[in-house]
Amino acid sequence: MAERIRIVIAKPGLDGHDRGAKVIARALRDAGMEVVYTGLHQTPEQIVQTVVQEDADAVGLSILSGAHMTLFKRVVELLAEAGADDVVLFGGGIVPEADVPELEGMGVAKIFTPGATMDEIVEWVRTNVTPE
Repeated sequence: MAERIRIVIAKPGLDGHDRGAKVIARALRDAGMEVVYTGLHQTPEQIVQTVVQEDADAVGLSILSGAHMTLFKRVVELLAEAGADDVVLFGGGIVPEADVPELEGMGVAKIFTPGATMDEIVEWVRTNVTPE
């Protein structure tokens, strides 16, 4: 039996809107992946600790607060410090198109913006995340 992809879905920062994160978590779960949803108001440190403890293959951040540049950067730094820089980092939310190249340059594999379909996200994960 093939290994299942393990993903942590996290909601960093002070943003209290998590419906999208829950929908993504459910779609990935329904597609046969193991998903851990961290809940609201997580710090980058808490998120990376969960990624390491769960031996996740990927982590998806949902950010609607406008703090995406700071939060993604910190998660990238902490993943590297934890020796988990092989974990695929992706995200979604309200991210201006102009910020996407800089996020990709710092190590974010993909940003999904409003309008991305569940099928698109699931297919991207299946194509770009390998279970360890």
